[in-house]
Amino acid sequence: MNEIFRTIWPEYDPGRYFCELTRKRADAGPVPDWLIQRLGSIGLEALRARASAAETDLIDLGVTFTVYSDATAIDRILPFDCIPRVLTAAEWSLLERACIQRVAALNAFLGDIYGPGHIVRDGVIPAELVYGNSNYRPEMKDFPVPHGTYVHVCGIDIIREEFGDFRVLEDNARTPSGVSYVIENRHLMLRAFPDLMAGIRLKPVDDYGRRLRAAMSEIAPGGADDPQVVLLSPGIYNSAYFEHVFLAREMGVPLVVGADLVVEDERVYMRTTSGLRRVHTIYRRLNDDFLDPAVFRPDSMLGVRGLIGAWKAGNVAIANAVGTGVADDKAVYAYMPRIIQYYLGQEALVKNVETYICREPEGLQYTLENLHKLVTKPVGESGGYGITIGPRASKKELEAARAAILADPGNWISQPMIGLSVAPTLAAEGVGPRHLDLRPFIITGRESWVLPGGLTRVAMKRGSLIVNSSQGGGSKDTWVLADNFAEGGGK
Repeated sequence: MNEIFRTIWPEYDPGRYFCELTRKRADAGPVPDWLIQRLGSIGLEALRARASAAETDLIDLGVTFTVYSDATAIDRILPFDCIPRVLTAAEWSLLERACIQRVAALNAFLGDIYGPGHIVRDGVIPAELVYGNSNYRPEMKDFPVPHGTYVHVCGIDIIREEFGDFRVLEDNARTPSGVSYVIENRHLMLRAFPDLMAGIRLKPVDDYGRRLRAAMSEIAPGGADDPQVVLLSPGIYNSAYFEHVFLAREMGVPLVVGADLVVEDERVYMRTTSGLRRVHTIYRRLNDDFLDPAVFRPDSMLGVRGLIGAWKAGNVAIANAVGTGVADDKAVYAYMPRIIQYYLGQEALVKNVETYICREPEGLQYTLENLHKLVTKPVGESGGYGITIGPRASKKELEAARAAILADPGNWISQPMIGLSVAPTLAAEGVGPRHLDLRPFIITGRESWVLPGGLTRVAMKRGSLIVNSSQGGGSKDTWVLADNFAEGGGK
């Protein structure tokens, strides 16, 4: 472990896990040492006081989310940890290329399954897994999308295992959330901890809004010199409403709900105080089921009647495209290495975590025989719900998992328990190791761009592997070192 760190916090022990700050990485140069020394100079009590002030700042700014299952709190902040996570330029280069590769494969896959279906006919992926998927939308069959882009905004969850290798844990191709925290965390660090960042050159994160609006303009129907983009939100009671407000502001576009839009003559208009205004692109943060009551759920009060018809007529663009949920299904995830090879002729730059598919007899048998060793996950859930971590589960919990899997094998996958990397985190007992992951965000119009760093989510509970905000996780600022990371140019 880093000797400077050992001097400052002798009780810190990452154990067998890869530590994102104390593990030696040659291309990180002196930055980890600088950061550790500066944290030590601030001292634990002052660090606590400044961290508390920073979280108050988040409350004042309204940087909150909602946990529907918690009846005692409508809004809460995402706990913020003031000790940043550091990625080197070389590490980021790999992750950036891997994310772009993965999104290219996801878009090719979606274009194929809603088109000729070659991948199914060639036996690379089972037909039932695609066409029997609850997220498959027959309405998308043979409907071309601009630039072949179905997934315009993607969040890819990445972990680092105990030997230091990155692994993809999950693809989020529908309506991935959390990018607002990436940007707000950086602003918070600049306000509250400028001394930690002094003299260190980082890749910036402030370009996201401009890039997102540019991609939304690129997919707009032709004929509009200045396409009108809007962000469609379910409304104030949605768990990510703060993010919807934030992104609309960052893009400089109106934030609307379904009642603000109307379809006339297969064109979408926005109600304004000066009358109806044509809308060309909708960045929607609303699930497929609720988009258009004429096509999907007839009881939806959140969507816009006639929207899908306007889209199919080529008069409006919708991002992300309808039906992208097939691509981020946890069972389809297991086939992603084969999907990348099939469409791109390449090996995955960052590999999957090994995955057993319970809808397949071999996967089901292996899972049931090794429940105590595996992490089981329901295919249709997100947010960390429904997961059973075998090595840490009680006998009763394992039996409940077994019963759930046997009742509906197609809804389950299993994976070995990965020793997620850790990072120093400010906790009640001092600075201790906490497990974390990373969610980079990729914007795709004609081409793909990756926001440097992404959202580092951290399990605030000691020993916990669940980093999701809905399950008590927090976040850190993610520092991606520039190639010349010290001001003045030298390494």
